[in-house]
Amino acid sequence: MGHNHHGYAHEHGHGHAHGSGNERAVFWGFLLTFGFMIAEVAGGLISGSLALIADAGHMLTDAAALGLAWLGFRIARRAPDDRRSFGYARFEVLVGLVNAVTLLIVVAWIAYEAVQRLQEPQPVLAGPMFVVAVLGLLVNIGVFMMLLRADREHINIRGAILHVAGDLLGSVAAIIAAGVIFATGWTPIDPILSLLVGVLILRSAWSLLCHSLHILLEGAPDNVDVEELRRDLVATASGVIDVHHVHVWSLSSGKSLATLHVQVAPGADSHAALRDTKARLADRFGIAHATVQVETAEHCPDAPENRHWHGTRHKPNCSASDAHC
Repeated sequence: MGHNHHGYAHEHGHGHAHGSGNERAVFWGFLLTFGFMIAEVAGGLISGSLALIADAGHMLTDAAALGLAWLGFRIARRAPDDRRSFGYARFEVLVGLVNAVTLLIVVAWIAYEAVQRLQEPQPVLAGPMFVVAVLGLLVNIGVFMMLLRADREHINIRGAILHVAGDLLGSVAAIIAAGVIFATGWTPIDPILSLLVGVLILRSAWSLLCHSLHILLEGAPDNVDVEELRRDLVATASGVIDVHHVHVWSLSSGKSLATLHVQVAPGADSHAALRDTKARLADRFGIAHATVQVETAEHCPDAPENRHWHGTRHKPNCSASDAHC
């Protein structure tokens, strides 16, 4: 069997180039977003605006996304140990699952409150509501620009940018509601727009829930099609004529792993096949951590043309010491 070097050097090099800037961006973005979220809840309670409280709920999704990204960078520094050979990277997925469930509860509460206020309109102070909403918009713009300066190819940074962009819409909705109430006194616009913001939160929360469950269930990464991977390796890796027993999964967001068997043609260079396979997995599919078993037809019963040997008395032997397996 050919064992890889787990791709730690590759990942460390990439992290050294961008990690510190990414971590600073998400840390300050988290502080600004979480801090203003608390201020927005207070403003919503003082002004009586459900739209502000709903927007604060959306800012909670932003803070959660930024906090998860920051936590991922921090935990990634912890070395694997004997009990956790893959380290602590999956902790961020568990946190994401908890956040998703919490956000679904927040959406249910917003919907309930909105229906109650549509049935029994409540007074809303348009002035304080407008001021808080404008300040929220400015904070979101600041965080958005900060994240744009980070490594936008990183999956956690991309997710955070999408969250903040959605929250910009929530702030705009609160500003519109304040303007309508100030101009016309029509307070139902507040719960109506809060429902629209709730839909934005629901979309983000549902996406986070599905993504977290997919990783925990060892689902294949979105950017990897197993059949395409097989065809690609046969077409590009030196001497490879078949790929089977393929398993691809995510350890956490952006960290893909794989195990697979590759069959090489008789007389082909097994070491070259192993080297090409690992390089292609990393470059084409973003899988830096792969365990590859190299087989030849005359040695290994797992090869497709030798599978009739399974269940018989006389099986070809596959020796790990002959550099073919």
